[in-house]
Amino acid sequence: MNKDILLCALLLGFGQLLVWFQLNGQFIWKWFDKNQFILSLVGIPISYLFIIGTKYGYEGFNNVLWGQRLMGFGLGIVVFAFCTWFFLNEGITTKTMVSLILAFTLVLIQVFWK
Repeated sequence: MNKDILLCALLLGFGQLLVWFQLNGQFIWKWFDKNQFILSLVGIPISYLFIIGTKYGYEGFNNVLWGQRLMGFGLGIVVFAFCTWFFLNEGITTKTMVSLILAFTLVLIQVFWK
């Protein structure tokens, strides 16, 4: 895996984590529920992470967008599943586990299939 793909994965993964809190923090903390406008402003730096992550992914996947897009999708599924389980105590059902395996497979295909 080259440096650009690694940076892409880190930026997109961190962006997905921040988006999870931005959208779902309202179910954990009352402050989030009462300050939705402030949380929407946090979307600006989060968007910047996705823009830069996309740039690294485009370069890392030899100027093709599909690789970084599918990797970002897969990372989003994994981050969402973990955070929803960890912070909201929602169990991982068989359907969710199959989805996680498929998402992980998408990431592996994009990173290792040349």
